[in-house]
Amino acid sequence: MQFDVFTLIPEAVQAYLASSILGRAQARGLIRIRLHNPRDYTHDRHRTTDDVPYGGGGSMVMKPEPIFEAVEAVLGDEIGSVPVILLTPQGRVFDQPLAAGLAAYPRLALVCGRYEGVDERVRQHLASLEISIGDYVLTGGEIPALAIIDAITRLLPGVLGDADGAADDSHAAGLLEYPHYTRPAEFRGWAVPDVLTSGDHGKIAGWRREQSLRRTLERRPDLLGRDELTAAERRLLDRLKEQALGKPSESDG
Repeated sequence: MQFDVFTLIPEAVQAYLASSILGRAQARGLIRIRLHNPRDYTHDRHRTTDDVPYGGGGSMVMKPEPIFEAVEAVLGDEIGSVPVILLTPQGRVFDQPLAAGLAAYPRLALVCGRYEGVDERVRQHLASLEISIGDYVLTGGEIPALAIIDAITRLLPGVLGDADGAADDSHAAGLLEYPHYTRPAEFRGWAVPDVLTSGDHGKIAGWRREQSLRRTLERRPDLLGRDELTAAERRLLDRLKEQALGKPSESDG
């Protein structure tokens, strides 16, 4: 899979893209990440990419010409088939289902805004999708671009050492992930739950599912409607809800 990132500060994102899982995925040829600076597509000696907004305002706006020319030159004949994603707080909020959908494409283009934003004509006539990573405002689109690349890359075959690792992550199955423990078995008097050292994989799986349901109920109850639960899991969830309210469940007598 290839990512083309259009940013005015490519040096600011290069280090992260070359590190850890993303770096290894590139070295193994599983992904390609190309950085493109719209300044390289300007035609004045100052390499101008922004200007004052029509109608007045306190900040600058990114000009349409460098962005259009950069994206069109890089994508070439694929301009109509590659999703051009504009990173903006006005976009659709990025989540795991959207990451999974985008992972199906062989190539994505991500346009990072700066200043007050980009000329509206970029939004109307170049971008095919607008994405936000949350209800807050950042200085530019570079951090959202990194988040999107990271989330999608984890879903690609062969990227993670554990083939099922991405499926177990928080939000991947609609729930928050269960707690994790590693050695030592006891630290400052805090012991690892006995079930995790029992060797009984069936009990471990049941404990993890219960913990996942409990944690989601406590921290993100809004997610519970997304997950397809079995009848047994729904009964367990009802019991957890009753416990949270301080009420005894029917199964308690």
